[in-house]
Amino acid sequence: MPTATVNGIEVYFERRGDGPRLLFVNGSGANLEMLAPMLDLLATRFDVLAHDQRGLGKTEVPPGPYTMADYAADAAALLDHVGWESCRLVGISFGGMVAQEIAVTWPERIERLALLCTSPGGAGGSSYPLHELAELAPVERAARFTQLLDTRYTPEWLAEHPDDRVIADGIASQTTANVPAERRRGELEQLRARRGHDVFDRLSRITCPTLVAAGRFDGIAPVANSEAIVSRIPGATLRVYDGGHGFLRQDPRAIPDLLDFLADPGT
Repeated sequence: MPTATVNGIEVYFERRGDGPRLLFVNGSGANLEMLAPMLDLLATRFDVLAHDQRGLGKTEVPPGPYTMADYAADAAALLDHVGWESCRLVGISFGGMVAQEIAVTWPERIERLALLCTSPGGAGGSSYPLHELAELAPVERAARFTQLLDTRYTPEWLAEHPDDRVIADGIASQTTANVPAERRRGELEQLRARRGHDVFDRLSRITCPTLVAAGRFDGIAPVANSEAIVSRIPGATLRVYDGGHGFLRQDPRAIPDLLDFLADPGT
């Protein structure tokens, strides 16, 4: 099992594929096991580096509290560990928040940046406070999260759209799953760190080509938050897709667009 001591903790990471170097940063509560299909897809065109973030998956659960700067420093230290001075970077949801923190702190290390269904925080708008859902009973939490995932996801909509029902049921099963107490602590520490995310006033430090992508019906990271990101990053491009927080699975245009953008050799 590949692990590295980076930024003072043991971090589990994986590397796969060939091509341009790409760091992938995952979302709230997600680990590499859950995201294997996405990593396999990226590895068809990139040399992909990904890790379980602190407190999640097979990575250490250090004492809290955690900060967004901690998550960014973990990722930067992992780049040092594998010998990457620079790379392309993609972050999904919470991972998009971490990716922004990385890119404003070490802009010289990022060649191209893709920010998916995420928010800048501060005056640019924050994603939904998911820590509030953690206080709900599992069934209620799953129902509320489903509504946030895609604002169209009423029982009536899901009854008429079986593909979306599969997505919603999959998310609900993850939301209600029992996890060991220590792992649960790591998840809660991540949600608490998320509350302090605010890079809005620093986004102009990002100098690389940047794609910001959003789902039109996302109740977690509304399109307005992506518009705010684009307003602060010189030359950034916004693309809005037919879907919610899971638009990568909902709109068939999204993944090809993402892969083509990340593979573009231009600067």
